[in-house]
Amino acid sequence: MSDDTSQASGVIPPKRKGIPRLIAAARYSLAGLRAAFASEEAFRLEVLVLVVGAPLALWLGESPVEKVLMIGSLLLLMIVELLNTGIEVLVNRVGSDYHELSGKAKDIGSAAVFVAMVMVAMVWGLLLF
Repeated sequence: MSDDTSQASGVIPPKRKGIPRLIAAARYSLAGLRAAFASEEAFRLEVLVLVVGAPLALWLGESPVEKVLMIGSLLLLMIVELLNTGIEVLVNRVGSDYHELSGKAKDIGSAAVFVAMVMVAMVWGLLLF
């Protein structure tokens, strides 16, 4: 059975190993970043904040630890946003009808993004002021 036939029948093809697995994983990751960038305005804004903030952190941070904390907090915000987007996509995949648990899942994901934003503000605020 070819890979095309196995995918069409719902059978998962065997996993790749070694370098081919890393290459496939990188492709999937890049596809996820492209999908998030294309569909999520919040993610696009966070990319902009990272593009502006990373050089600022390198310039304003007084020690390597401060620079890592400032840039790391921005990267963590993006990670949380990607996870939140994944939750939202999955909930939307399950159904478009309103369900209390679907709303709760989306609200909790949004709260995680908010907490990550508070952390960014705290890290940058404490290190700069």
